[in-house]
Amino acid sequence: MELERRRRRAIELLDRGLTPSEVGDRVGADPSSVRRWRQSYRRKGARGLESKPHPGRPSRLTSRQKRSLERRLLKGARADGFDSDLWTCPRIAELIEYHYGVQYHVDHIPRLLASLGWSCQRPEKRAIERDEQAIAEWVKKDWPRIKKRGA
Repeated sequence: MELERRRRRAIELLDRGLTPSEVGDRVGADPSSVRRWRQSYRRKGARGLESKPHPGRPSRLTSRQKRSLERRLLKGARADGFDSDLWTCPRIAELIEYHYGVQYHVDHIPRLLASLGWSCQRPEKRAIERDEQAIAEWVKKDWPRIKKRGA
């Protein structure tokens, strides 16, 4: 793990006589963290440098429910009875509560989506009739001809 590798590197540098500030600069850590790692290493040896994951509160959706949710999201909002295909956090929260009986606050939905590998995005507002090739051609040929020139 990257964190453990940084900690071991820090101990090596301390053993070579560098100060915690110098070590912190080299490994990208605060000197107080370097001192804490050194103290932990002295007390517990190599075990003291192991990272301890902080899992936080467990998800209220099971991994099976998350996979099911992802399949529903991929089908689009209309498939679940919404009037447009735009997924919003309130809609996703409503979907989760309806299908899985679990309430999520709308502010937590982006974190849930991130855990599924999704990201929140705003849809681009572009005309359906938009012709990308014609726009590129106009920018290349006409725009240089009509733009203001500096004095």
